[in-house]
Amino acid sequence: MFLILSGGIIMTTQSQNIEVIVDGGYQPSTVTLKQGQPAQLTFKRLSDKGCLDTIVLPEFGIKKFLPLNEAQTFNIDTAKAGEYQFSCGMDMAHGKVVIQ
Repeated sequence: MFLILSGGIIMTTQSQNIEVIVDGGYQPSTVTLKQGQPAQLTFKRLSDKGCLDTIVLPEFGIKKFLPLNEAQTFNIDTAKAGEYQFSCGMDMAHGKVVIQ
């Protein structure tokens, strides 16, 4: 069983899967996850303009190139509640993951 919520959020009884569109910024720019439930973030870059070709989630040890028009999925450890920042490789565009 799954539910599709606004903002590209798909929730199942087992995991949380959220898609973030990268196009001049991050949509959504804030992602909220339930603590203790497995989660994946998928980033899809739609534009080759700007410095958004790399995603950095330092608290999760992620720094990866985002190929144009290709989804890149990352597992997120939701064991610890808190707010965790993510950014482009030049630290100019920002978003956050909220685990509660």
